[in-house]
Amino acid sequence: MKLTELANSLPISAQVFGQAEVTGLTCDSRKVSAGDLYFCLPGLRVDGHSFAQQAADQGASALVVERRLPVELPQVLVEDARAAMSYMAQCFYGYPARGMRGVGITGTKGKTTTSFLVREIARHAGYKVGLMGTVCTFIGDKEEPASLTTPDPIDVQAMLARMRDAGCNFYVMEVSAHALDLRKLVGMKFDQGVFTNFSQDHLDYFGTMETYRKAKEKFFTPFYIEHAVINADDEAAPHMLGKVETTTFGVAKPADAYANDIEIHESGVSFVLSWQDVKLSLHLHISGIFNVYNSMAAAVACLEMGMAPEKVKEGLEAVTVVPGRIEPLPTHTPYRVILDYAHSPASLESILKTIREFTRGRLICLFGCGGGRDKEKRPIMGEISGRLADFSILTSDNPRLEQPMDILDAIEKGIKPTGAPYVVIENRREAIRYAMQMGQPGDVIVLAGKGHETYQDIGGQKLPFDEKVVVRELLREMGGSPE
Repeated sequence: MKLTELANSLPISAQVFGQAEVTGLTCDSRKVSAGDLYFCLPGLRVDGHSFAQQAADQGASALVVERRLPVELPQVLVEDARAAMSYMAQCFYGYPARGMRGVGITGTKGKTTTSFLVREIARHAGYKVGLMGTVCTFIGDKEEPASLTTPDPIDVQAMLARMRDAGCNFYVMEVSAHALDLRKLVGMKFDQGVFTNFSQDHLDYFGTMETYRKAKEKFFTPFYIEHAVINADDEAAPHMLGKVETTTFGVAKPADAYANDIEIHESGVSFVLSWQDVKLSLHLHISGIFNVYNSMAAAVACLEMGMAPEKVKEGLEAVTVVPGRIEPLPTHTPYRVILDYAHSPASLESILKTIREFTRGRLICLFGCGGGRDKEKRPIMGEISGRLADFSILTSDNPRLEQPMDILDAIEKGIKPTGAPYVVIENRREAIRYAMQMGQPGDVIVLAGKGHETYQDIGGQKLPFDEKVVVRELLREMGGSPE
């Protein structure tokens, strides 16, 4: 593709210096191949402009820059290289989303579960569905591992193009606040934008809750979506309303769609969903009040897209597990082990309250906090576990470049004042062993924080660590059997 054709796709101001044939796109100087257009992105730690000559030496055909560089390559000068990357990636891959219907889901919690529910409803409604999210990517029925909740624009558009080429006519995407702040999706427009909820997370990046919330607010504008589906019960809901046509859902506050006769039990939830003149009696196989909200969000989004109520019911009731989300592991022991991705204060509180409802013995919570992330939440999560669990095991999560014991010390500051019993075991495998050894009939052990992840990030290295595998191995070592 000609550089001028890509530049002409930009709705923002651009100056083109020179001509080139572009055969690929990248914003990573280490991955430049011959013919690539290299985007020089200013970052928090490094500036991509500094690697322009390296990109040229590796065969880049041209550069997108925010300032002219003394590099002998054609250059496109723009004010915002990140936005330009999104627009140009869409052009390069032939605007793949335009031929599909799309749902984007944002919120602090529930994005993954809601996306899985939307996918299943759409499949039952006859669509071939692509999904992009935290746990994995689906191209139709083909599953692939995911990297980021919302990948960079080049990867997003390349994946959408693969979905289109595979015959998908519907896609669902988790939309992170980071993606909105970094303009990863500018130029795309979703049929439905879903807001699940808002609570503390990612303050290492956004600094304040207001800044974090405002990043999510950007999604609920005509620039990104045709129609919004908003959780009316969330305190942040008023900030998301008023910019596009909206359908609200909720349990406690007045809403366009609402749930009645809610029953939460160990194996799932049941409730009646009312929307316009539709009433659906739903019996889900995933538990927790938060999954009432997640399923309502998915149902309303799909109903607003014209999907038949009976297909909505079939799709929701077909989901038996979402990887790493309140996922029971097959231990065949007198105690139960449940895996959950809960890694923020609100998500940890939700999962512990939910599991408490069906715990006959003790509720044992094993968790840690990630390094290099929001430090303020560490003592808060310690207090939550101390208050809601019968016993807490503080351990390592993804310490990254921090010292694990520094993180654990911060969590302890929150749990100590509760007076609740706890132990600190930095090695996560040994911490899980300790939990399983103390397990008694009726106990429920919650392994929180890792969920679907299959690694631990320690010292900047991602080391294999899949808790499903670890639990199976420990059962064998302890003389039991997961079979």
